[in-house]
Order: sequence, then structure tokens, then C-alpha cells
Amino acid sequence: MTEIRFYHLERSPLERVLPKMLETALQRDWRAVVIARSDDRVEALNALLWVYDKDGFLPHGSKAEGHAARQPVWLTTEEVNPNAAHVAFLVDGATLADPSAFALCCELFDGADAEAVARAREHWKAASAAGHTVTYWQQTGGGWEQKGGG
Repeated sequence: MTEIRFYHLERSPLERVLPKMLETALQRDWRAVVIARSDDRVEALNALLWVYDKDGFLPHGSKAEGHAARQPVWLTTEEVNPNAAHVAFLVDGATLADPSAFALCCELFDGADAEAVARAREHWKAASAAGHTVTYWQQTGGGWEQKGGG
């Protein structure tokens, strides 16, 4: 079964957290898929990943660039794994009906958004009921701490 991690964003916004998580995935030689709920959000994340670090580059693409199979990080609204990714990052309440295409699925949700928190709780219940290993991670001063599940 797929391991599903829930990341509760309390100290930093998605725009600061996601690039760092993608960097970590690539350092582990993992490919990644980022699934958002709208094309506008995909394009905003695409633009962000080009400029978030003035000294670095995070290789990525979306349908605008094409060549999904060659992209280390693929940004999409679809429940796909076109680049043989190890990990999926779900943002803005995106879901995966069948996360089994990935070894790891990370759902990032905004702790200041009551709807996002409620949606994450529902996703947790569904993932647990389906037999996935689920864990809850909370932001600390310098990173993440596992607070539940496992």
C-alpha cells in the first residue's frame, strides 16, 4: 500500500514549503508529480519553481512544456504518473482516487483554512479505511515533526 503523509502548513505557506520538499525528493533521486486543482494553480506553481531560488534551478514541467516522461517534476491537475514518479504532492485539496501509482503521497494543507483542514481529515479517514499507512506531520521551527499515525 502507498504511504500517505499529511503535512499541516502552519508556519510557512505552500509557496515556500513545496519547492524545498521537491528539492529533497530530487536529492533522493525520486521523481515527483504535483497535483493541483486548477490549471491556473499549476501555471502559478510552474512560474514559482523557475524563480523561487535565485541561486538554484529545479527541473520541472507541465503540459505547457510537454515531454512529461522526461520531467523530474511534473505539474498537473490530472491523476496521472507520466514520469514514473516515486512521490505525489497533492496541493489545494487535490485528491487521488487510487494512490497506488506512487510509493509515497504527500498531502499539504493550510492550517489557517478551516475547509482545507476538514478536507484533510476526510482524506485521512478515507486513506486509513483503504488500508494505507497514514501519518500526520506538523511544522516546527526548523522542519517537520511526526505527530500522529504510523
